[in-house]
Amino acid sequence: MTARHEEKKHWAVEDIDFARIDTAHVRKDENLFYLVACASFIESGSDLYTHNLVEYYRGDDEVESWLREHWEREELQHGAALRAYVAYVWPEFDWERAYQSFLDEYSQYCKVELLEPTRAQELAARCVVETGTATYYRALARATDEPVLKQLAGLIANDEVNHYKHFYQYFRRYRTLEKIGRSRVLGTLGRRTLELKNEDADCAIRHVVKVHRPDLAADPARLKELTSQMSRTVRINLKPETTIKMIMRPLELPVMVQNMIEFPIRQFMQHVLLR
Repeated sequence: MTARHEEKKHWAVEDIDFARIDTAHVRKDENLFYLVACASFIESGSDLYTHNLVEYYRGDDEVESWLREHWEREELQHGAALRAYVAYVWPEFDWERAYQSFLDEYSQYCKVELLEPTRAQELAARCVVETGTATYYRALARATDEPVLKQLAGLIANDEVNHYKHFYQYFRRYRTLEKIGRSRVLGTLGRRTLELKNEDADCAIRHVVKVHRPDLAADPARLKELTSQMSRTVRINLKPETTIKMIMRPLELPVMVQNMIEFPIRQFMQHVLLR
């Protein structure tokens, strides 16, 4: 199968029939609004991170090409589709104004110097991030009974799993080139797992709320309650075993070693993911 044919088969925003949305049913779900709107911001800002990664992997034509031609394009497509969903269901929300405010702050977090110290470690970190996004959209698909959002979240989740596979493939190559040990990989995986609930999501919710509900933005206690509700929605709808397996995969543990340390690692991962 040619790359051109594969590209044609990838879904497009135009494939989503937003007219099928039961708007009256969905509009009243404020928690769902925040989950979708925040995701649309982070996905729409993914080009900032792509440019950093392209710079970091300068000279590796395969990785550069995939990042530019597939990863960035698909991530921005996710943002466009989620934005279109928000616009269809909640047209009164000034998405552009809120997003520009978000972008002003978010751009400060997207710097090359904040990447991992080696290419292999950054690819391991990307495996964690893609695991987190795949988990988020799988949970979102389970959390809603609205068929269009369920379809869209499922499509995005599948893309994120595919992105994970590419990052993992590149990680294996660089791990061999750099002769990086499992202890350093484990350090990266643990650190980035702790950051799964990171400033990206916190930044997004602040700017969504500031425009959508200014009264809520001025009340730290209510804002915390809102973010807790969003986290709870994801938490009760995820399958931790699948998530933990994806995060652990870059360690590529021999059976004997895996039997010795798998339980404590799983306990740590589960504590982070379910906290």
